[in-house]
Amino acid sequence: MSGPECCSNPPALNPSAGSGHVDKIGALNAYIAGDPNSNSAVLLVADVFGYEAPNLRKLADKVAAAGYYVVVPDFFNGEPYNPENPDKPLPIWIKDHGMDKGFEDAKPIIEAIKSKGVSSVGAAGFCWGGKVVTELAKSKLIPAVVLLHPSFVSVDDIKGVDIPISILGAEIDRLSPPELVKQFEEILTANSVTSFVKIFPKVSHGWTVRYKPEDAEEVKAAEEAHQDLLDWFAKHLK
Repeated sequence: MSGPECCSNPPALNPSAGSGHVDKIGALNAYIAGDPNSNSAVLLVADVFGYEAPNLRKLADKVAAAGYYVVVPDFFNGEPYNPENPDKPLPIWIKDHGMDKGFEDAKPIIEAIKSKGVSSVGAAGFCWGGKVVTELAKSKLIPAVVLLHPSFVSVDDIKGVDIPISILGAEIDRLSPPELVKQFEEILTANSVTSFVKIFPKVSHGWTVRYKPEDAEEVKAAEEAHQDLLDWFAKHLK
């Protein structure tokens, strides 16, 4: 299930990126942006490159500007996937950083966010994070989710979702190919789950956070997905 698409166009990580700040929430460090007094929060769950990816933090700032308290945890405890490390190829790295652990680590973070007076917490997951967020959706811990080019999400996972879910997929994606995303849509429709499913043409797995800023077409497609994310949370986070 994991392959080169998971790590194409790796970002240059930057701990200083973004206009927010890093603080501890739950047991993890997190990039935090937006108004802590907001009634609604959004948890962003990164791909394998983690919470210091500049495009991800730029998106966090955009979500914060829409009025949300935004939390991007470091689920990898300072050890994001490094394609330059021959000792930890992706399959080995994933064994050490399982999505099941990400799901468990997310629970106290959601509780910590709610303890600040936030009444509604949504979550969006990218690639690796898509599976974590799907597990959150199945657990009914949150009211709405967005999956962006998810990895490792199965038909059985989607059968367990009964909260509002948006799935944004890429036309060029071997991890969640359009045929699989279409199956997800059919299951959600059959189960009368509120959903929005969209395949973006001419883009590849990871495009929403690993676009090249100098590529106008990639940026345009990423921004369209970002707007879909914001529209979904505007409808379903109260």
